[in-house]
Amino acid sequence: MTATLLADSAPEALTPQHVLETIFGYATFRDGQQAAIDAAVNGRDGLVIMPTGGGKSLCYQIPALVRGGLTLVISPLISLMKDQVDQLKANGVAAECVNSTMSRDALMATYQRMHNGETKLLYVSPERVLMPDFIERLHQLPLTMIAIDEAHCISQWGHDFRPEYAALGQLKQQFAYVPMMALTATADDATRQDILTRLQLHEPHIYLGSFDRPNIRYTLLEKHKPVSQIMRFLEAHRGSCGIIYCGSRKKVEMLTEKLCNNHIRAASYHAGMETDERAYVQEAFGRDDIQIVVATVAFGMGINKPNVRFVVHFDIPRNIESYYQETGRAGRDGLPAEAMMLYDPADINWLRRMVDEKPEGPQKQVEAHKLNAMSAFAEAQTCRRQVLLHYFGEYRPQACGNCDICLDPPKHFDATEQVRKALSCVYRVNQAYGIGYVVEVLRGMQNVRVRENGHDKISTYGLGREQSHDYWVSIFRQLIHKGLLMQNITRNSTLQLTSEARPVLRGDLSVELAVPRLDTAVRAAKANKLSNKNYDKALFAKLRKLRKSIADEDGLPPYVVFSDATLIDMADILPTSYGEMLAVSGVGQRKLEKYADPFLDLIQAHLTYQG
Repeated sequence: MTATLLADSAPEALTPQHVLETIFGYATFRDGQQAAIDAAVNGRDGLVIMPTGGGKSLCYQIPALVRGGLTLVISPLISLMKDQVDQLKANGVAAECVNSTMSRDALMATYQRMHNGETKLLYVSPERVLMPDFIERLHQLPLTMIAIDEAHCISQWGHDFRPEYAALGQLKQQFAYVPMMALTATADDATRQDILTRLQLHEPHIYLGSFDRPNIRYTLLEKHKPVSQIMRFLEAHRGSCGIIYCGSRKKVEMLTEKLCNNHIRAASYHAGMETDERAYVQEAFGRDDIQIVVATVAFGMGINKPNVRFVVHFDIPRNIESYYQETGRAGRDGLPAEAMMLYDPADINWLRRMVDEKPEGPQKQVEAHKLNAMSAFAEAQTCRRQVLLHYFGEYRPQACGNCDICLDPPKHFDATEQVRKALSCVYRVNQAYGIGYVVEVLRGMQNVRVRENGHDKISTYGLGREQSHDYWVSIFRQLIHKGLLMQNITRNSTLQLTSEARPVLRGDLSVELAVPRLDTAVRAAKANKLSNKNYDKALFAKLRKLRKSIADEDGLPPYVVFSDATLIDMADILPTSYGEMLAVSGVGQRKLEKYADPFLDLIQAHLTYQG
């Protein structure tokens, strides 16, 4: 089915399942996709929260092909738009983007195709979509859906708030009859509520997927000789693609030079580089010409490379949302991946000073709250995956078994007595104060604020005076990680009891915690090799080589031809016919027609040689 046919197809000719199979090459929907797609097809607004690599894009791309008319997709980065459009076109979908790099002739040609009904999905920036002339143009088109990607940028509580995104609520006023879908991978409860309010979504279908990426192993190492630690890590991941994030341009350039001097195909990426140079690095990385990109956070949301096997943080990020998004660029194909961070408490102190220097106001409070949460994650003594999931409001009672804390666990003790003291103190101060103040009350500190509030008279005052401040901070952080307490970002990070705390306070439930490690040093994870599927490794290497040559010939990144996961499926299933090739995950009708023959020939030759 060609791009032109897709642009002209009548809505009744296509069903979501048919589009999923024939266009995108997948047999079944992932969790949450079908309900979100059905709601959009039926004209409902929606809010879709799915982890990076969880299949968010299909939630609006499939309705765009099932419904008539034009679907508008608002995306924050040119690179992200281009990547999405390239992949859609590779699947035979009539998609376009409008951005500031286009010539006037190219822009006019794109607009003409829109008006001729030849375009199903149009990707634009939030700045462009709010221009009066663009709004006027949209009123002349059969607009049937609006999708807003990276929707966390809308909220003041989000980690990447952008005023131009916050103004997108105007679209609902202009196109009240058009269903709108907001999508993001990172949004806590406060951010989710803000998105709903600012976009004025009407009775939306809300899907809150799991934030878990079980294929990613989370590891934190105490930073002591960081360059040497990086080199040892890379030696264990020789030949794999990865990203290393650094906190400054100077560190990016220093580390890139070290890697290149050690014959590693690495390149720098930061905002101080020329636009063309950055574009070259991103494209070369996508095509596997560069193995490792050393970058600041400027290397961001436009990265959709599925075979990134590791993400390393040379420095601690400023917030958990950024950490989650950046680590989520590893293992998007669902195969095992690593997220390793080097941590020095001095790095947190430096970031905290930067926040302290900012002018007073809500944004400073948000940044301070998020930095404190990131610090707590780094110093956690409970399962790191639980800490991440609980931060986003997803509570898991069981540890993951796939992080450094689980693989090299700290000592535990029956902390029921300490936990009840801590929870009771939060309750006695009316759940209206943050960790620092509650610890002061619990330790019986004699200061003006405690006396003025009358908290030197409550029953929990001084119950924890036998332990240090750091000891109790560790206890409170563990209780947050375990879901017994939450920090309310909308109320200056005050501690509040969750429903999980009630049976503990009643004495119905005991609690085990980790013995606080007061030096904040975090142990190295035990060596543990990644597991792999049982597939033909030699054939997989040949398939990758063939994919690279085809991609280079077509001027595309290799993953646009087929992902690593698809090649592994081929090396496992060993298809020798079109019918068998269609059973491979990620092979749709368009890619079958375009690419199947050389891959089938290679597989047949490999099997003949093996025989």
